[in-house]
Amino acid sequence: MSQLERFHKIRELLHERTVVPKADFLRELEVSPATFKRDLEKLRDRYNAPIEYDAYNNGYRFSLKPQAGPRFELPGLWFNASEVHALLTMQELLGSLDPGLLARHVEPLRLRLNAILEEGDASAKEVARRIRIVRMAARGMKPEFFEQAATATLKRQRLAITFWSRSKDEVTERVVSPQRLVFYRGNWYLDGWCHLREGIRSFALDGIREAKSLPDAAKTVAEKDLDAFLASSYGIFAGKPTAWAKLHFTKTAARWVGYEKWHSSSARATRATARTSSRCPTATTPSW
Repeated sequence: MSQLERFHKIRELLHERTVVPKADFLRELEVSPATFKRDLEKLRDRYNAPIEYDAYNNGYRFSLKPQAGPRFELPGLWFNASEVHALLTMQELLGSLDPGLLARHVEPLRLRLNAILEEGDASAKEVARRIRIVRMAARGMKPEFFEQAATATLKRQRLAITFWSRSKDEVTERVVSPQRLVFYRGNWYLDGWCHLREGIRSFALDGIREAKSLPDAAKTVAEKDLDAFLASSYGIFAGKPTAWAKLHFTKTAARWVGYEKWHSSSARATRATARTSSRCPTATTPSW
């Protein structure tokens, strides 16, 4: 029985019997008095478990006094897919930080993440070794440009940038009113109002060659306008769709394509068609 399983068993016994003698805990948990003592200390210190010894009834019980601090709650015996992804992603991001002002503030969080992973059915080291998050298509960018873009976005200031457009292979000088930063498929983008083009544009931060904050207040763009222009698609498909394309897939390819989410308007149609067609499934998707 793992330590976390013992914790759940201790809680279960206390709920069922109200007062539980030490001998019963040792028998049910199959542990030594020293191990039981360590378990109690950890339950009290880490999880704020209100367990006290009742001398009158010669056993342990949950305290009837109002509980101070956070509510006592045990983690699950294991984590679901999204929780594992979140924990490992946070660990990865914290581990990739360069030493700086945040280092001493971040370290306790990193240690706490490790502790949470240790509470599962495997150690944090084993989880990291056996479960991998593979990031692809991430491009390099200079940290100072992210800092400038983030500062201008939060302070609602305009940003002057020298920007290289990958699609046109040209460099232009822009003044942008930042609206929001977006992390998409391993890369950061700045959504904003481009004063040169007089419209909403999305700028990949790795395309910024120079950046300078301006004292002028940023132009505010309504969320619905941002979503209408950018939220329906992203990356290489930024902007409004100009046409619709019908794609034909072989039966073999359809078994893969049918479960991919390409676009909010085409995902359902693609999945349904891939499941039902026996010849050449089709899907209709916007073309930019």
